[in-house]
Amino acid sequence: MDARHEAGHDGMRVARPIREYVRIASLFIILSTSPTHADAAFQSWLQSLWPQAQALGVTRATFDQATRGLEPDLTLPDLVLPGRPEKPPPGQPEFVQTPADYIKEPSIERLAVQGRKLYEQYRAPLTAIEQQFGTPPAVLLAIFGRETDYGRAADTHSAIRVLATQAYLGKRKDQFRNEFLLALKILDSGAITLAAMKSSWAGAMGLTQFLPSDYLKYAVDFDGDGKSDIWNSVPDALASAAKQLLDKGWQRGLRWAYEVRPPADVDCTIGVPDNTLSLGDWLKRGFVPAYGRVVPAAERAEPASLLQPAGLYGPSFLATKNYFVIKEYNYSDLYVLFVGHLSDRIADPRPQMASFETPWGKVAQLPTADLDQMQQILTAQGYYHDKIDGKAGMLTRSALGAYQKKYGLKVDCWPTAAVLQQMEASHQ
Repeated sequence: MDARHEAGHDGMRVARPIREYVRIASLFIILSTSPTHADAAFQSWLQSLWPQAQALGVTRATFDQATRGLEPDLTLPDLVLPGRPEKPPPGQPEFVQTPADYIKEPSIERLAVQGRKLYEQYRAPLTAIEQQFGTPPAVLLAIFGRETDYGRAADTHSAIRVLATQAYLGKRKDQFRNEFLLALKILDSGAITLAAMKSSWAGAMGLTQFLPSDYLKYAVDFDGDGKSDIWNSVPDALASAAKQLLDKGWQRGLRWAYEVRPPADVDCTIGVPDNTLSLGDWLKRGFVPAYGRVVPAAERAEPASLLQPAGLYGPSFLATKNYFVIKEYNYSDLYVLFVGHLSDRIADPRPQMASFETPWGKVAQLPTADLDQMQQILTAQGYYHDKIDGKAGMLTRSALGAYQKKYGLKVDCWPTAAVLQQMEASHQ
């Protein structure tokens, strides 16, 4: 072996055999990303999953049909591809838009009008679903409307291809490998054909957007045709969503939330899920339901949390247990507000109940990277104790408010570029 050394690009001495290894490794990466090599490696990986699929009861015929000629979809976002820049996932509007931008009146009104028509069309199954699962028809229709625009926003990706690609090249390989195997199990059951098994780029399927694991837990054959068809049957899809909400803790007869007018001296830092009072106690503390709504006596003992999605610059809500059940469907406060508000509008079309009583203020949404930086500073200073995710959720807003108190800033619990600049200057 040649033991002579040469200088590397960074001035360090690098052994020639190591440099040769790096060159060969680089060549391997280039070759491995060529279609022929990638397809062969991908097929080999697919075949290695057969024992796990077999253990789930998937037949060899189903496995072969689903995997024969399957190629990874390299156009999907959120993949890790050697030698290529990372393509981030599309920014979920729930996390990159202000509340006013996300919950727009024209969208709400259009969906509410269509939702009321669907309520009349499916009144019988919706009534039966509510009797069985306890979920109001308007809430289910609002989820349907938000997820797929009542089926008009049709999925176009092959679910099998998406899940296999994410399992092979994505950032959450273990999760998607499990979802891929469960998708094979669904195929094997005959609930849907391979060609018709469509999904979003992230693998969510059907009119109400279920991952395969959700489908196997919650899918319901409500129209009685022998199949739980969340792709084409509105009764099946809505009943499946109702079962999921029930299994996650939906409480029959309880509103999702109450919009309220808070006292003038409200402390926005108390708006966290763990800080609960009964609805009755919130009322005693001066929180007044919007639009003259009355909290029924049967609900006044129910616990609720204060929610101020835009800090002090918009509506305030008392969020009940059912609010957080909807949040299990999509982990975003704005998603729940959209669904909850849309459900109210479907159930009550009176013009005076339109929109929220307190309007949204004019606030800007900090970019994800800036929110990430703010969370890191709040964590280092001991105010924030959750994950760094670049999202201005309830815990982030409360932590920011506590920081604002400490440093004599205006306490509004809303992240701004000015506050971040102050934080960076004070904690370098």
